[in-house]
Amino acid sequence: MTDRTCCDGKQPGVCEPLGPRLRRTAAGTGSITFVGSAARGAQGTPRRLTWAELHDDAKAVAAGLQARGIRPGDHVAVLSLTSQAAVTAIQGIWLAGGCVLVLPLPMRMGSLTEFLNQTRALLRHGDVRLVLLDPDLAAAYQPGEGDPPVVLLGEVQAGPGHPSAGDGREVPDDPERLAILQFTSGSTSEPKGVMLPHRVLGANLDAMREAARLDGERDTFVMWVPLYHDMGLICLTACMTLGCSLVLAAPQDFLASPGDWMRWLADHRGTITAGPNFSWALAGRALRRMTERGETLDLSTVRMALNGAEPVDPAVVDELIAVAGPHGLRPEAVFCAFGMAEVAVGGTFPPLLRGMRCDAVDRAALEKEGVARPADAGRATTRRLALLGRPVPGLEMRICDPASGKELGERQVGELELRGTSVTPGYYKRPDLAASLFHDGWLRTGDLAYVVPDPEGGTPELVLCGRLKDVIILGGRNVFPEDIERSVGRLEGVRTGNVIAFGLPDAKGKESIVVVAEVRPGFPQDLRRVIRGRVLAVCGIPPRDVRLVAPGSIPKTSSGKLQRSLCRQQYLDEALPAVDVPPCAAGG
Repeated sequence: MTDRTCCDGKQPGVCEPLGPRLRRTAAGTGSITFVGSAARGAQGTPRRLTWAELHDDAKAVAAGLQARGIRPGDHVAVLSLTSQAAVTAIQGIWLAGGCVLVLPLPMRMGSLTEFLNQTRALLRHGDVRLVLLDPDLAAAYQPGEGDPPVVLLGEVQAGPGHPSAGDGREVPDDPERLAILQFTSGSTSEPKGVMLPHRVLGANLDAMREAARLDGERDTFVMWVPLYHDMGLICLTACMTLGCSLVLAAPQDFLASPGDWMRWLADHRGTITAGPNFSWALAGRALRRMTERGETLDLSTVRMALNGAEPVDPAVVDELIAVAGPHGLRPEAVFCAFGMAEVAVGGTFPPLLRGMRCDAVDRAALEKEGVARPADAGRATTRRLALLGRPVPGLEMRICDPASGKELGERQVGELELRGTSVTPGYYKRPDLAASLFHDGWLRTGDLAYVVPDPEGGTPELVLCGRLKDVIILGGRNVFPEDIERSVGRLEGVRTGNVIAFGLPDAKGKESIVVVAEVRPGFPQDLRRVIRGRVLAVCGIPPRDVRLVAPGSIPKTSSGKLQRSLCRQQYLDEALPAVDVPPCAAGG
């Protein structure tokens, strides 16, 4: 497998901490530009700072934190919208020797009480000493008894004695000190705090720099992914520490106008960007509308359009390539990768400028035998899956039988396991999870996957099938909910990316399928019948129930991932009321 050295050939455990990296970036020519609502107070005009200017502000934040008693190893939380103040605070915490927790914001402000309860639970579990709070969220978060003290962003520098950048104490570097405590999204379970020491984070930063050939002088990232999401935070950290320029927007700006993402790329000559699969679907639709009204962008500078953080849908990528062509996006720039918080994000990368490649396999063999047998891509029973590349330097992978732990061969489906220099040492204060998290020193990812051989005899490539906990078992077959959700999501009247399929025992104890779908206004009257037919076509079995719900009803994590287990429970609790369906459609 892959060589486990890291940090330019050094041995594991001696990776360079963030401090020296931040100082080198500050001495370079890179910059950060805030656009949209992230450029607060600029009346919509982009606000650009050099990394040196931001570093000076961050040193003042560090001095303010130290004046408030923050010491190396202390945990400091940031609860903020994307902004210059939030980015400065994150770097300032590291310069003070602290560990960063970027707290999630609610995707849908449906329950302020639920948001406060979740936030307080994370603060307590994470042993947070201080909360840096966005003034715009001050009304939403009021500290209660026992909560850590709160300081508003922008005021942390004005601490006791009004410390300035020159007043901070230099903190000794410690590769074992926690740099980030990243709470998992809770897409399949309760959130857990992934520990990322400086050595682990540094190893993955160096691995991604090598695998993606990142160039601090030439590369410009364009990002909107939330900073509380591991993809957003680590991409920010990569730019901060590798010297690349960054154009940073807020997620709410993207969600309000997905086409702005493409405009930011064009306007700032972006070379690298990233987003989950659903965001590329929205971007593709926006590009199509631009073309129809005669608007043309120049996306020719993009060399890496990363699709990750959730399963890649080849149909979405095909559509993106088709509609982005008139705007200059090269098909080979599409970059389908795998990552997770437990490896500091970067897991497997494909070759640069290869574009998307897929493995067409026999669906029946995949579901019944657990074997990814190659099939003719034109057959109706074929499942098309994206190749996600090979482990980044310092990591190695294997596929194991989830039940026996036995390592499996090529094209045999099992659980993906990883080990190497950028694997987390565990979950914070959860030693009880060590046995389920690791298997003989390998990280258990919870993903069902297989590897395909390299025609030239090199390291095999990774292909993901789905999440182990979400698989629906029907008569000995493993049915992957993503297949149903994607197919139903393309139907007229259904909100793409807002469909959940899960298994439920019937009266005889056999597993059956339930589909919950958010619908658009004016959806077809026979939509339930059409969905039943689509599910039957996908897996050969009709669903037990199709529940049509209003927009915003389906539960998602703070980063937008579907919460299938929670949706299943809400369905059982009758907490997912169906929208009004005409009688002629209700019987479908």
